[in-house]
Amino acid sequence: MLNMQDILETNRMIEENKLDVRTITMGISLRDCAHPDVKTFCANIYDKITRTAEKLVAIGEDIEAEYGIPIINKRISVTPIAIAAESCKTDTFVPVAEAMDAAAKAVGVNFIGGFTALVQKGYTQGDRILLSSIPEALATTERVCSSVNLASTKTGINMDCVREMGEVIKKAAALTADRDALACAKLVVFANVPEDNPFMAGAFHGVGEAENTINVGVSGPGVVKRALEDVKGQDFGAVAETIKKTAFKITRVGQLVAQEASRRLGVPFGIIDLSLAPTPAVGDSVAYILEEMGLESCGAPGTTAALALLNDAVKKGGLMASSFVGGLSGAFIPVSEDAGMIAAVECGSLTLEKLEAMTCVCSVGLDMIAVPGDTSAATLSAIIADEAAIGMINNKTTAVRIIPVPGKKVGDQVNFGGLLGHSPILAVNPFKPDAFIARGGRIPAPVRSLTN
Repeated sequence: MLNMQDILETNRMIEENKLDVRTITMGISLRDCAHPDVKTFCANIYDKITRTAEKLVAIGEDIEAEYGIPIINKRISVTPIAIAAESCKTDTFVPVAEAMDAAAKAVGVNFIGGFTALVQKGYTQGDRILLSSIPEALATTERVCSSVNLASTKTGINMDCVREMGEVIKKAAALTADRDALACAKLVVFANVPEDNPFMAGAFHGVGEAENTINVGVSGPGVVKRALEDVKGQDFGAVAETIKKTAFKITRVGQLVAQEASRRLGVPFGIIDLSLAPTPAVGDSVAYILEEMGLESCGAPGTTAALALLNDAVKKGGLMASSFVGGLSGAFIPVSEDAGMIAAVECGSLTLEKLEAMTCVCSVGLDMIAVPGDTSAATLSAIIADEAAIGMINNKTTAVRIIPVPGKKVGDQVNFGGLLGHSPILAVNPFKPDAFIARGGRIPAPVRSLTN
């Protein structure tokens, strides 16, 4: 039961520290929409999405107004299109992406995720069509997001797909060169992907999910940073305890929104994703939390240890606030979406190599990284392979959302707008991995995969 002190504290978190619910994401199964004619399939998915999510935005806005809790995005995730569209007699899924985009616009959501393939162990024909369709699909749509899972602890790394994804990213960048390679900001490559993640660009509705679900992603880096100001100079036990208590309070806000949305929409509640999701707004930064622990600048020695503490404490606090926790859950470290990360890159304390080290302990991976436009497809693939290996060996989710911006070089700035933010172009190791990537095949799963 909330008392007056709890209510006042929550109000302060919202008004002063930028606490918000980052997204309500409705998952929708498209498995019953399958049809060999691609036009019929597109009509089926448009009808189902618009019918099922018709009230999502309006109800989200009602909850926001009634409870005074900002809900930044309303989104949709769907069954991976490589699966749902596999029976279509076609050589491209671009029309499917266009139907998804039209449905998203019709119901008023910010993004729709699920232009997705799960190829950690190999390809089907549907997977191959989807991968070849990604560049054009993302270049010609506004709200469609795409993801590819190409590795897992159980299966190893599909290095054929790793090689292909470097080429896909380069093509997507070229097709949106006039928009600073914006298509690449809507594409993420995963290892150990979760099937209930509400955040873009990686959201999709997993095949083990119910017909429909409501998943909620919370935020609140500014709230955690403010709480740590009260324990300045105290030991790490006090730091961890403070983060846990704060994460609990943040998650309870998300739980309230999720339960209300579920009840009003008549859709089962899925999960709360506990991830601290930063924004480009000053004060709403994961980097600032790490610096509040005593680092001169994010990226300095000690940053990985500080991030490990933060990620773990967020999960421990959030788990006590909800019985249904999933998605990614922890702390995001997207460069362009975090004002503190941007500043750290600009002053030279944060590099691509340090970011890779931080992904060993954060909740995802290399996120919203802008690199020179002349970065080769093989180098992009090798960065993906490194990140997939971290996920595979450590049995955690890792991902890469990297953006080679045509015409840009190290030190230049790129502006994606909105929550996607802006970023300096990061330097990439110049030594070539071409012969390594050209090998192809599969990197076998590690010994720890044999858990049966």
